Amino acid sequence: MSTRVLVTGGSSGLGRALVEHYAAAGCRVLVADLAEPAAPPAGELVYQRLDVRSEADWATVREWCRIHWDGLDLLVNNAGVAAAGRMERLTDADWDRVLDVNLRGAVLGCRTFVPVFKAQRSGHIVNVASLAGLVNPPGLSAYNVSEAAVISLSETLRHELAPWGVHTTVVCPGFMPTGLDAGLRGPDPVLARRAADLIRGGRLTPQQVAAQVAKAVARRRFLVNPHPEGRRALRLKRWWPSLVDRRTARSWRRTALRLDEQDARAGRLPG
Repeated sequence: MSTRVLVTGGSSGLGRALVEHYAAAGCRVLVADLAEPAAPPAGELVYQRLDVRSEADWATVREWCRIHWDGLDLLVNNAGVAAAGRMERLTDADWDRVLDVNLRGAVLGCRTFVPVFKAQRSGHIVNVASLAGLVNPPGLSAYNVSEAAVISLSETLRHELAPWGVHTTVVCPGFMPTGLDAGLRGPDPVLARRAADLIRGGRLTPQQVAAQVAKAVARRRFLVNPHPEGRRALRLKRWWPSLVDRRTARSWRRTALRLDEQDARAGRLPG
């Protein structure tokens, strides 16, 4: 039988690219998202509405997999949102939204399907995090924290589930045109515009990243850092941390000046 794949956030961006890749490979794919995909790609696809923050929705999807597929082979926790803003400007609502979708969504997905994988003594979890969880750029604290936590969760599960033949992969892409900018929120327009520009100007396409993810799953590789600039950033952080600190500080000083101008226009005290 063909491989059974579930992709959250599968209607757009990297999620859709993964759906297209696995459908083209002859897999059975369940697209789990809040909205049904427009012009679904060819292949054996099924759509189920899923709010990744809802335990009830996750239970419904698991039951669907049990009834129609008798299990699952690959769970891709891909759904994600972002918020840009300085620490003192981000609200509880900003933090709750980012942590609920990015972190709690992945936790609920894993918690829902780990018993299925253990019973099968097989399965693979892919958690899509971000390079931001490894390099932590200023102005994205909520997003950085959520993605760093997903990386930590993945490394924990990598070892915890290995005795049952269950594998784990974490994906840490840099900026790419996925549509993440459309849902990007935050109280600092300067930071939101900068993040949106970086997302839209990403050098790799979702399709290129999806191909790298699929290759890593096939080879049971843990970490996928698909962007060359992301791999360079990690090497610099490991071997020349003082250089990275100086570059980050210099860049943030320039950004802080623009933020002060933004605050002055809004009639707020700078800083």
